[in-house]
Amino acid sequence: MTQTPRPPFCRTKAAPLRIAPTLALLVLVPLAGCGTRPAAPDWEMNAHASATKATEAYLSGDTRIAELEWTRARAEIARTGRPDLLARLELMRCAAQHAALDWQPCSAFEALRADAEPGERAYADYLTGRFTPGDSALLPPAQRKAAVGGASALAGIEDPLSRLVAASVVVAGGSARADAIALAVKTASDRGWRRPLLAWLGLQRNQAQAAGNAQEAAALQRRIDLIELKGAPGL
Repeated sequence: MTQTPRPPFCRTKAAPLRIAPTLALLVLVPLAGCGTRPAAPDWEMNAHASATKATEAYLSGDTRIAELEWTRARAEIARTGRPDLLARLELMRCAAQHAALDWQPCSAFEALRADAEPGERAYADYLTGRFTPGDSALLPPAQRKAAVGGASALAGIEDPLSRLVAASVVVAGGSARADAIALAVKTASDRGWRRPLLAWLGLQRNQAQAAGNAQEAAALQRRIDLIELKGAPGL
């Protein structure tokens, strides 16, 4: 079956970084010329598809598939010889990791920072706690809300992945509010995203234990055991 190319985006200059509605919908290349509306090139569609699969596999807890698809996406982008696009891809990966409370440095992006667009550099700084308020206009709308409103803004972020990323940044900044963590748990649970759900449930359980709420901590541990397939009948 012939695959119908997705409609190109018409613009005359590079679009700013877009993380919503999902990381995988990030526009990887600026397209110009609305008159002829050319089909997107193969490399772009292939990179887009692999980035989508990689993000979903990572969030679902399938590390092998995620690594395979990230490698494929990088190879497709490398065909263009454009380090700015590769930087954008690496930022997508880093943001997905932060959604699962994996706060390791965005090393692959940092190696490409010199070629990245201002919006990407601002987003990387936002993820890693080096963000300055003067750069808020460079952030995607969802993260701009969180940068200004903190934990109180999380419920107003519609996209689930953007909400998890914002919640991670809020918690990393020292605002581990119980309602923010509960919202992140619900968000990951509703999507069936195993990796971030385990991370956020673990944080929620630790808070319950620290507060001396043994009953709540035990209930949360049962959820964790279920996700890890421990104690489930017939498994």
